[in-house]
Amino acid sequence: MYQLSDFKKGLKLLYEGQPFSVTDFQHVKPGKGNQFTRCKMRNLITGQNREFTFKQGEKFEQADISTVEMQFLYKDDTGYNFMNQSNYEQVALNEDDVADAKNFLIENMECVIMFFNGKAIGVDCPNTVILKVTKTDPNFKGNTVTGATKPATLETGYTVNVPMHINEGDLLKIDTRTGDYVERANK
Repeated sequence: MYQLSDFKKGLKLLYEGQPFSVTDFQHVKPGKGNQFTRCKMRNLITGQNREFTFKQGEKFEQADISTVEMQFLYKDDTGYNFMNQSNYEQVALNEDDVADAKNFLIENMECVIMFFNGKAIGVDCPNTVILKVTKTDPNFKGNTVTGATKPATLETGYTVNVPMHINEGDLLKIDTRTGDYVERANK
């Protein structure tokens, strides 16, 4: 059982019979009255984000979520296809189940697939991935403003803001939790 003091980002719990993941929370101690917690949670089955207010002392069950490390194979009409490396079992997830992870999936990438009651419900990518820039505006001489950025399209179709010195063909390290540029990777 979880209490409000156990809340942290990414905590997976069972609420109203559905598995949720905590995306943001704030403990509030008003001058008058009891303390409470405002919480934003994402339903792991529907992908819907909801806000809740919980009174101090409420308890929550731990969600029965199992995880399996799988390899991303390809995307086709059936969805995003993954394979368990130990028993070669394949799972296809639709775009809603994959959510934001679709921006970072490249073939043969190792991911963690979450299962709830035997059904695949989501994907956890590694914290950082290395992706190739396929399209970006060229840098031009004299454009040396500190902190200036430009959009760059990556091999997955995802667009991220990068520093001005990044060119097409460069490999970039991207943080999958925030979707932000981290650094240029070595070739």
